[in-house]
Amino acid sequence: MIIKNYFKLDSKIPIGPLNHKWMNHKSSLKLVSPSNRSNIEIIVVGTGLSGGSISATLAELGYQVKVFCYQDSPRRAHSVAAQGGINAAKNYKGDNDSVYQLFYDTIKGGDYRSREANVYRLAEISSNIIDQCVAQGVPFARDYAGYLENRSFGGTKVSRTFYAKGQTGQQLLLACYSSMSRQIGKGRIKMYNRYEMLELVVIDGIARGIISRNLVSGEIERYAAHAVIIASGGYGNVFFLSTNAMGSNSSAIWKVHKKGGFFANPCFTQIHPTCIPAHANYQSKLTLMSESLRNDGRIWVPKNIEDAISIRNGEKNPEDILEEKRDYYLERRYPSFGNLVPRDVASRAAKECCDKGFGIENNENREGVFLDFSSSIERYGIEKANELGIKNPSLMEIKKFGEEIIESKYGNLFHMYEKITDQNPYKNPMKIYPAVHYTMGGLWVDYNLMSSIPGCYVIGEANFSDHGANRLGASALMQGLADGYFILPYTIADYISRYIHNKKELSTKHIEFDKSEKKVKQRILQLISNNGDLSVDYFHRKLGNIMWKYVGMSRDNNGLSKAIKKIQELRDEFWKNIFVPGNIEDGFNSELEKAGRVADFLELGELIAMDALYRKESCGSHFRIENQTKEGESLRDDFHYKHVSIWKYQENKSISEEIMYKENLTFSFVKLQSRSYK
Repeated sequence: MIIKNYFKLDSKIPIGPLNHKWMNHKSSLKLVSPSNRSNIEIIVVGTGLSGGSISATLAELGYQVKVFCYQDSPRRAHSVAAQGGINAAKNYKGDNDSVYQLFYDTIKGGDYRSREANVYRLAEISSNIIDQCVAQGVPFARDYAGYLENRSFGGTKVSRTFYAKGQTGQQLLLACYSSMSRQIGKGRIKMYNRYEMLELVVIDGIARGIISRNLVSGEIERYAAHAVIIASGGYGNVFFLSTNAMGSNSSAIWKVHKKGGFFANPCFTQIHPTCIPAHANYQSKLTLMSESLRNDGRIWVPKNIEDAISIRNGEKNPEDILEEKRDYYLERRYPSFGNLVPRDVASRAAKECCDKGFGIENNENREGVFLDFSSSIERYGIEKANELGIKNPSLMEIKKFGEEIIESKYGNLFHMYEKITDQNPYKNPMKIYPAVHYTMGGLWVDYNLMSSIPGCYVIGEANFSDHGANRLGASALMQGLADGYFILPYTIADYISRYIHNKKELSTKHIEFDKSEKKVKQRILQLISNNGDLSVDYFHRKLGNIMWKYVGMSRDNNGLSKAIKKIQELRDEFWKNIFVPGNIEDGFNSELEKAGRVADFLELGELIAMDALYRKESCGSHFRIENQTKEGESLRDDFHYKHVSIWKYQENKSISEEIMYKENLTFSFVKLQSRSYK
């Protein structure tokens, strides 16, 4: 790797007071007249909350939008799987929440590795998102008076998370899809289902289109536009086992990176603390249990290793462990936040317990802790009995009332857990363990959400912009919809306005389209004609094992160096010994789809490990064993690493030869201090 101490791109952060930056910036942006918008064509790759919201909004404004997704319907984008809720600073609970408090919690939660200006803008916009979604018919939970209900999430001391039981992402995505469908009906959105972007076309340094593969027919097709928006999500599946859908991939952002788009903070990958533990090495994915469950669930392991062993062996049940023999380790270690510490803190604490032998799940690595709702069921049951005027309620009545209240808040999540594990979480504690979930790193963007390639915008999880080294729960949906509904529609108009007087039509006949299409076809031919002996899943699983072992929750110099070497060796073996069945002319070929994505993961995985090796500090999700306090907490190094690490690919060179630039982070409106949740 080549490290440069300067940054040659302009982040375009406005000057002035923090609370005036976005307002003043909007007033300086150029506009496009409604009568001219129908002449502008925009490509959107991805139909999750960010892609769906920007597509619907741009089409509603009058632009011509081409939307691509690899799923058979936009409704199947992985945003549908988000469970717990979406943040907004409305202070409905009267607990002194504010725009500044949301801003501060997000900066602190990200361990002071995000831009102040971006984060404050996100907090400002948050309330508008809720109003927009209510107007679209999203059935948010409501309290007894009919007001929108809130609950808490990790890393905060207020209730600001709006939710629809445990299916918030699904309801928000349906609202986006309804708006999209209206525009599809009008002809302003042209929908390309079962298409995958395989190359970004750059002409004279400007993004002008994409090369895409029709996943049903196998045809390679060209599409031109005045601007390209990447909204394809994160890259968590580089770890193989994750909470992401199996189809989630990094190919779109990786193609942009290899065409000149800078990649920022790739090592910032989030581990979610509440997932159903892996049961065996044949699993292909893991299941997320919403962070919202930590509002009412208490996390514990037995205090005595003998009890943990007995539970693993089936000799004891959780209820056999007396209260005084349980270690509620988050409440013990972090009394101020308890079970609602941020995800990275909760995840590492669970790992430490299991590494010491206190894990309660009888899987290969004895990984698992309890998430117990018995205390909340009892508390809610007593409160309900008091409301009903029942004196001296029986234990059965208390449990009945308590379970009904828990069911009203988390019913579908409990049902899902029981279907997967065959355990009733009302009667027995859930078993959970951390798993790869979200990626804070992504393509670098400026304040306008434009990448380092003019005309190529990146929104949602695909960019790096708002979360720093760790994302707080319920902030992913907030960022995706803020980008799509309330930021990019303004900033992209400023860029597009320069094309209004250019009468030259878009064309896919340019030589750069020829070159890009040829490159795509050569790669497909190389994959399908290799005639090796090993399947795509073999390589993906092996890569995931390397990533989880050496680039997972804890990292060190030796492990990261090993990971880089092992990934390089695995990538060489992939291109020598991969087997993809079928022929090019067959068209539909799911193994060919996976092979291309895993090939990209094998390159991105090396970059993640390189970034983690370079960053010799612990911050947020990035925990270097060499950099920790005596109490085992993260130890930041603000003198050397208070910056965004930005990687530039060098054409026709190896990943190890990428150049790293630095974007310095300044903190003028919050005090830079050690992050503590004790």
